[in-house]
Amino acid sequence: MTKLTAQQNRQNDRHIGDKELFNSRDQFMVISQADLKQRGWQQLDFIIISGDAYLDHPSFGTAIIARVLEDAGFKVGIIAQPDWQTTADFKKLGQPKYAFLVTAGNMDSMVNHFSVSKNRRKYDNYSPGGKSGLRPDRATIVYSNRLKEAYADTPIIIGGIEASLRRFAYYDYWDDQVRRSILFDSRADLLVYGMGENTILKIAENLAAGLEIKYINYLPGTAFIADDLDSLYNYQMLPGYKEVKQNKKQYAYAYQLEYLEQDPVRGKQLVQVHGSRYLVQNPPAEPLNQAELDHVYSLPYQRNYHPIYEAVGGVPAIKEVKFSLLSSRGCFGACSFCAISFHQGKMVTSRSLESLLAEAKKIIALPDFKGYIHDLGGPTANFRQPSCSKQLSRGMCRGKECLFPDPCQNLEVDHSEYFAILKAIRKLPEVKKVFVRSGIRFDYLLEDKESRKYLQELAANHVSGQLKVAPEHAAARVLNYMGKPEIAVFDRFRELFYQVNEELGMEQYLIPYFISSHPGSRLEDAVQLAEYLRDINHHPDQVQDFYPTPGTMATAMYYSGYDPRTLEKVYTARSSTAKKMQRALLQYHKKRNHKLVRQALKQVNRTDLIGYHKKALVPPAH
Repeated sequence: MTKLTAQQNRQNDRHIGDKELFNSRDQFMVISQADLKQRGWQQLDFIIISGDAYLDHPSFGTAIIARVLEDAGFKVGIIAQPDWQTTADFKKLGQPKYAFLVTAGNMDSMVNHFSVSKNRRKYDNYSPGGKSGLRPDRATIVYSNRLKEAYADTPIIIGGIEASLRRFAYYDYWDDQVRRSILFDSRADLLVYGMGENTILKIAENLAAGLEIKYINYLPGTAFIADDLDSLYNYQMLPGYKEVKQNKKQYAYAYQLEYLEQDPVRGKQLVQVHGSRYLVQNPPAEPLNQAELDHVYSLPYQRNYHPIYEAVGGVPAIKEVKFSLLSSRGCFGACSFCAISFHQGKMVTSRSLESLLAEAKKIIALPDFKGYIHDLGGPTANFRQPSCSKQLSRGMCRGKECLFPDPCQNLEVDHSEYFAILKAIRKLPEVKKVFVRSGIRFDYLLEDKESRKYLQELAANHVSGQLKVAPEHAAARVLNYMGKPEIAVFDRFRELFYQVNEELGMEQYLIPYFISSHPGSRLEDAVQLAEYLRDINHHPDQVQDFYPTPGTMATAMYYSGYDPRTLEKVYTARSSTAKKMQRALLQYHKKRNHKLVRQALKQVNRTDLIGYHKKALVPPAH
């Protein structure tokens, strides 16, 4: 019996004196007093405050946590995008019996609000009608402090991507300084990091049993503030907030320790002093096993935004996920610019074929389904299993990566299950096509002895004319800082992809993604990448500038100037001119960039690339 179903079995004993547990299989969660009245409830157990509009779909953390708690017998309400200027909206569902649960939403609120150039965005994918400005900057902090004003004695538990990645002292790109752990600024009682389903259930059980929140400080996947260290043992002390704020090398070292201990099997408790108090992070929670993951995705999500948003055209974010299936969690790819390993973890867990087929049938039953499953994947679509069996008992290897710089000799590669699932779903009578859009690791695919066979299967049945892949750069130095394979590996994949399509008689294309101004990338590296793009005849319409977001190794490099893995110095383009030059080089073909490209080429003594000859990137200035 799984942890989740064990909770479910106790739901009938929970609310003595209340009406029979409300059956919400065909209902959205409580969002108003009218909903409370309909259910005959006087008080909710938990109220979730979210920076996103309310979308009842398993792609949204608020919906998952709400449904998991409800499934265990708790009464849950949601206050989506409250007006933070007063406490009125925070009181509209009353005071919860146990706690408020606060999340900024599916995105960090600052990333949601600002582009990499720090310009405020005019569109919010997670708000009704795409309207911006419906959540505050640093939403987790603002919401939590408003709740303290409204209900000073009610516990506050923060979670979601924003809280999870700011649990230690962190570099804040928008303030351009190191801020203390979000636990201190939010004044929350407890922080849940990672995906959190089993963790929040254990917290809920403890609160329901009468344990005060201050004593629920031992659970994996949580962080809390301590006045002393008397009750702790076998912990790793990190450089403190003052140290990492004043000494950039200490910041990189702190991140190194944080990264190395993010393992549910062998990870240690981590402690970071903040003034006279201590931030304590317990080791990560174990990822959900397959039965638990299947159960989470079987809950009665309405698979749409709440009807109250219909008048303004709904919530745009539903479009990308409404007809998609998430098959796995976790990623052992460990790209340094990605925070997945710091949030979901490196251990990959996946759903069963039966679970995915059941959800596919729910999608098929939707009135606006047109026959296309838009995606079947996860953080990395072709990761369906742990990278090796050893990690289940020993944890992930400390200080080593599964795919970088070369695939580990113990790496277990098998795509048979993933492609069997793709085939089973595309064989459903109502399904015309199942696409793979969430991205694949081409280096992992190439390690499979049946790589050609699986690439044929992918190209023939699961590509919509274009397959997105992410080599990210061409210069060996930059790829090393990124944690990505050398460009020759991508070239092998690219050659095989086009061979396979030619054999199939299909005209399909690879769309490679590249990042400009990543830590470690000098101007000459950007020139090398431009030459590579010229040689493969690829002219990217979109280029992603490196965005220093909390929780990533690359952000630690960007701020500190040191590589956390080695504590050696690393160059980072910080000035707007340097960044613009690198970006322009990746789009050297655009006429508006010619002046900047010429300037960059002159700066690195590569004027040989200016002219009208075959190898030239740009023409001379007139």
